[in-house]
Amino acid sequence: MDDAKIGQMVKAHYKSGTYIGEVVEDRGKNYLIKVLAVLKHPLQGDLHNFGETENVFFHQRKALSYQEKMNVSKPAVHPYNDEVPDYLESLKIAVDALEQKLDKEDSTFNQQAALLLEDLRKQYFQKLN
Repeated sequence: MDDAKIGQMVKAHYKSGTYIGEVVEDRGKNYLIKVLAVLKHPLQGDLHNFGETENVFFHQRKALSYQEKMNVSKPAVHPYNDEVPDYLESLKIAVDALEQKLDKEDSTFNQQAALLLEDLRKQYFQKLN
């Protein structure tokens, strides 16, 4: 998306997550975007060796925080015209969706990813309980 305006709501893919945010600045080939909600939680594990669990560093990836800024390539940014959901509610939905996806197939990779995701769930929501 090459024509976003400052203040426009957009959907942006960043690393392995997808977010709703507000365009803060045009930086040439990128936009600086302030995160307002999570659409897809980042994947867990080694993205360069996806599905592998041996001889790789199995990364735990947190979702970006509310109002955290991300520098996103313009082609990964798309208009967002719906209502922006509450950040915490959107994060919970995104975590639940990834968890359900991991539960569909019993593999060593999915088991390790589910453990990391459960730890993240505790970190995200422990203050709310």
